[in-house]
Amino acid sequence: MGFYLYKGLKKPLVFFGLKGKYILYAVGVIGGGVIASLILSKFGLLGSLLGLAITAGGVYFIFKRQDKYGLYDKTKNFDQILIFPKRLDSNKLLKNGNNKETGI
Repeated sequence: MGFYLYKGLKKPLVFFGLKGKYILYAVGVIGGGVIASLILSKFGLLGSLLGLAITAGGVYFIFKRQDKYGLYDKTKNFDQILIFPKRLDSNKLLKNGNNKETGI
């Protein structure tokens, strides 16, 4: 009996170095930046250049956020203590031949 499993590409969508959800963030920042530079163009060339500089800064911030936090949001708890049990070695359990736990 088998199950069909869609594995997909197992890789996120990459566009100009941006991955997954950060592509949408960059498109939003660029769209907002273009609108802001059109609005600021009423103040002349300096206003539109200021709008484009803010847009470039926003895209740079998105690249840095992607590098720092990664593609998936995971909450990190640095105060957490993890205790891993030792592996049970079946050879040690069966070495004596009679084990108190199994009743043999």
